[in-house]
Amino acid sequence: MLSGSEGLIVVLVVLLLFGGAQIPKLAKNLGLAQKELKNALSDDPAPSDAPTTDRTTSDDPTDA
Repeated sequence: MLSGSEGLIVVLVVLLLFGGAQIPKLAKNLGLAQKELKNALSDDPAPSDAPTTDRTTSDDPTDA
């Protein structure tokens, strides 16, 4: 993990690269992306979306 001084250096470099006006936009976009990813990972497919197998023919030879 980052120590206090390393974190401060990273923040200063980001501030220099993107400028003060771009930081809130960047943070908002990162938050939206994180929320979208979390929603996508938590959505389970509905049971009706699950593939069904057709069992009209049996593999059991005693069933004939």
